[in-house]
Parts: sequence; C-alpha cells; structure tokens
Amino acid sequence: MAATADRVVPEEIGRAVIDPAAYAAWDPLLDQFDTLREEGLQVAQVVSSADLHEPFWLVSGFDEVMAASKDNATFLNHPKPTVFTLRSTDVLARAITGGSPHLVQSLVQLDAPLHPKLRRLTQDWFMPKNLRTIEERTRKIAEATVDRLLAADGEGDFTKLVSSPYPLHVVMQILGVPEEDEQRMLVLTQQMFGGQDEDLNQSGIKDLPPEMITQIVAGAVRDFEAYFAALAAERRKNPTDDVATVIANGTIDGEPLDDVVTAGYYIITASAGHDTTSASTAGAMLALARDPAQFARVKADRSLLAGIVEEAIRWTTPVQHFMRTAAADTELGGQKIAKDDWLMLNYVAANHDPAQFRDPRRFDAAREGNRHLAFGAGAHQCLGLHLARLEMRILFEVLLDRLESVELAGDPARAKSTFVGGLKRLPLRWKAS
Repeated sequence: MAATADRVVPEEIGRAVIDPAAYAAWDPLLDQFDTLREEGLQVAQVVSSADLHEPFWLVSGFDEVMAASKDNATFLNHPKPTVFTLRSTDVLARAITGGSPHLVQSLVQLDAPLHPKLRRLTQDWFMPKNLRTIEERTRKIAEATVDRLLAADGEGDFTKLVSSPYPLHVVMQILGVPEEDEQRMLVLTQQMFGGQDEDLNQSGIKDLPPEMITQIVAGAVRDFEAYFAALAAERRKNPTDDVATVIANGTIDGEPLDDVVTAGYYIITASAGHDTTSASTAGAMLALARDPAQFARVKADRSLLAGIVEEAIRWTTPVQHFMRTAAADTELGGQKIAKDDWLMLNYVAANHDPAQFRDPRRFDAAREGNRHLAFGAGAHQCLGLHLARLEMRILFEVLLDRLESVELAGDPARAKSTFVGGLKRLPLRWKAS
C-alpha cells in the first residue's frame, strides 16, 4: 500500500489508535477522532515510520464503517489478523498456529462459505423467542448479584461486585459450565482480552512486551481448548438443552465440526459473551452515577430502560475495532482501496461521530434513532446482541427497584486495550430503596 501524503493520519493520532493506554484515557482519543473528521480523514492511512506494523487504512467515520461492515464479500476477516497486530506478534502467532494469524478459529475470524453455516448452528438459540426461556433464570442471577452488592454496606467496586460476575454467570449457565469453574473462565477471559493491561492480564508484570502478551493469550487459548474439549465430549455422551450441546453435536454439510472449530465456537461464546456485556453494564452505571437526575428519571419511568441499555452499548463500545482485508480493488468513502490492503474499522470513532449522533459524548437515555455500530453490522453482526440486551434490561430492572441513589466514590478507570475495552474499576456509593 503506497502512502498518499494528503490521506495519511497524523503521526500522533496514528500512534494513539494502536496504543492500549490511549483507550484507557478515552476523551483525548475522542478528541483525536474529532480532528480526523475536521480534516476530512474518515478513511486515511496509518503508517509506522519504524515499520512496526503493516500500513493500514483507519476507517473512523460512521457511514464508512457501516458500509465496510455490511460488505462482507469485499472486506474479509481472513487472511490477515482480525485485530490490530504488530509484525513481530503476527510472526509469533503464525509460528504458534503453524501458519494462521489467528490463535482462535471462530466466527470472528471466518468468512463465507463456512461462516454462515457455522453461525446458523446456534443462531436460533440466541433469538428473542428462545431467550424468553432463560429470562426467569437470568432474573434470579440478577437478584442474587444485587443481593451481594447491597451486602457490601453501601460502597464498593461495581465492576467486581456486579458488572464482571453477572454476565459471566449468565453465559456460563448457557454454556453448561459448572459454577465452580467460573473463576477459571474469568481468569482465562481476562488473559485473552486484558493482555495489554497489567491489572487484568494476571501476569503481575507491568508494560509487557507485545510478544509476551501473545504468549499469554496463546496459553489462555490452550487452556480454553482443553477445558471445552472435555465439555464437548461430555455433551456428546449426555446431551442437554444448553448451547454446549448444540455446538458439540453440530454438523456442517453432514460432517461433525473439527476440533479446532469446535473449540473456537466455545471460546468466542464464553469470552465475547462476558467481557462485552460487563463493559456496557459498568458504562451505564457510571453514566447514572454521574447524573443523579437521569438516574431518578429512569427509576420513575421504566420506559426509558431500553434507551439506557442501548445508549450504554453505544457510549461504551466494548469491541473497539476489527481489522478487515480488501478482497479486491475498491473504494470506501471516496478513497481508493487496493486488493490486500488492511483496514481498521474503529467502532469507538464511528459511535462518536457527530454526523450520526448529536452531542455524541453525552449519555442520553432518551436518545432517538440510536443506530450505533457497537454490535457491528452485516453478516458478522454480534450473534449475542439479543442476549446482551436481555441481560442488561433485567439487571437494571432489579437495580432500579432496589437502589434509591448512586454516586461515584472515587475515580473510575478504563482498561488499557485496543480491542475489547471498558471500565476495570468503578467505585460507587449507594443507598438501598
């Protein structure tokens, strides 16, 4: 990809969009996305002067990210990495896997024709009609979670008390993972998605080099694979009504799924079904803690609850980017893209584009036309979007019933991560109803 001088992202902004610490700072990063829009650089190149990574097109405008997300024939998840990767870590990943840039082979990394066939295996399970069958069970989990919150005597870290354990327990119940194994699943999930943050990667080492982060993630993948191989074998012998059984006994074109694809299916369900909802839930609570009037409005008028959920997902944008590879010469946002070019679809930028969202940094439970991109779009739109909305709606119904007020009790902190991000700490003070 040859750089075009007037279509290159300024060096400072180029460094920020690949810097985990920039996503922890948040507002300065949003300022930089605003600068790109002001300069008409919604599709522009990021080039490393030290050649640390392959050049890529940063796609930051809402319309451009939406267009690329929906064009799954032109913008592929394979053969290059689907998340931003340095050259050194790409080499290491391919050495670990025997040639693939993907440590996990899941719906996230696959394209047609295999992707839609795999997606159909569990798609019905995650549709609203079927999810109604788990609503009562989910409400009991929410009530038990809020019981633990209220037992903390009016103050504590919401991420540890609620937003992390609640969606983890829900998705593990769906997968059929025993409750005693949930802490193990939490650690592995944090190692996969928190590798860039010293508080989440479980290593005890600050500022890990990228190669060590890749080794941590690879180790987590191996542990996940071993655990779910045993679970799949059990569900083949003794099938139940959970998602684990659907995956374990699934077939494509009359053939059972191979071990790599089976493991990938379990891993993406377990990990993506937890961290993303955790981040959105904490984001909603942060916004309400900062705005007592909005908390009071939603407590009094539950018709606003759906808006709280949707706005939290947009405002937080837990999945911050995906990478795509151009399958052919094309054009995006008036910019020519060459075959094999690498692109970053930055959902944080797209979900804070003022051309699409009025006053995008403001959290507004009554926001109209909230057509955000936090779940993606097109064939790769998040399979669990209805589950995420269900979980959050039920939890906030219980929270609003049982909390009279809530406020910050310290400084919140976001995770250092370019991929899946959100609050890692949210100290709150509350009064029970």
